[in-house]
Formats: sequence, structure tokens, C-alpha cells
Amino acid sequence: MAKTHRTHEEASIEMFRADPNLAADYLNSVLEDGDESDLMLALRTLSKAFGGVQEVARQAEVNAHTLYRTLSEQGNPELKTLAAILKAMGMRLAVQPIQHSHA
Repeated sequence: MAKTHRTHEEASIEMFRADPNLAADYLNSVLEDGDESDLMLALRTLSKAFGGVQEVARQAEVNAHTLYRTLSEQGNPELKTLAAILKAMGMRLAVQPIQHSHA
């Protein structure tokens, strides 16, 4: 019997897989409003859209077990590891000025 529904996570993963710009916007939103554990959760979700943790680890040249641990709530990746994970997902780190409103 065919599956007649999907979870929010499954729908999100499909959208991120289909639209990498949406995935980048999602991460930027998390970086703007969230904390480190929110970022790790977002990266875990995105890893599913980009082939799964095993595939992202392979492309990032990181041990899969290490990547699972890195993307846990207590994870604290080095900048080099974070950059490699993002590169494996087709993204990169960037810096933007904070927009200040002039009153």
C-alpha cells in the first residue's frame, strides 16, 4: 500500500533537496535567530536532504561516526569541519554586514 502522508521533516527534506537556495535560507535563518544546538539540528536535517550523514561525511572527508557526534546537540564542530560539511551540501560560509536602521 502506498504511503498517503509524510511527516513535516520528510516534506522539508524533499523541499531542501529540490531547492538548495531554500536550504541556504533555512541555515541563514537559524544562524541569525538560533543557537549552536539549533544549528546542529538544522545541519542534521539538511544532511538527510543531501544524501544522509554517511554521504555527507564521505564528501566532507570526515569519519561518519565523528560527523554524527559533531551534529549532535552537544556538537561543536571546528570551523574547518563546518566548512567541509557545508561544501559537501553545496554551500559555503559567508559573512554579511548587519543591517542597521538609521532613525
